[in-house]
Amino acid sequence: MACILIVDDQPDARQMLDLLLSGQGYETQQACNGEEALQKLHECEACLVLLDLMMPVMSGWEFRARQLQDPEVADVPVLCLSAVYEPDEVKERLNLPCLPKPVDFDALLAVVRQTCGAA
Repeated sequence: MACILIVDDQPDARQMLDLLLSGQGYETQQACNGEEALQKLHECEACLVLLDLMMPVMSGWEFRARQLQDPEVADVPVLCLSAVYEPDEVKERLNLPCLPKPVDFDALLAVVRQTCGAA
């Protein structure tokens, strides 16, 4: 089964998303920064990455640049989740969809179902 990779430096945010998604039947993996996320992308068959942008070690911005340079994981879809950046700014700069934090769970689940299918 494909997994959803949750990438956020805040443990509470990762846990909340994990509980929401696993409660819907999805398998999840977690990473606390972009560097760890790149490693995990090679370990699991991710159908989607939920990506925070402001993180230590490697930001979401740098993660996305490095992901696109890696042909093995470049095609994995990414949804940004940000409390700092406006969704339109993220769309313009990264060409990625973005949901503002705090995350609207219904909107998030709609994207997950559209991208990964039903659990």
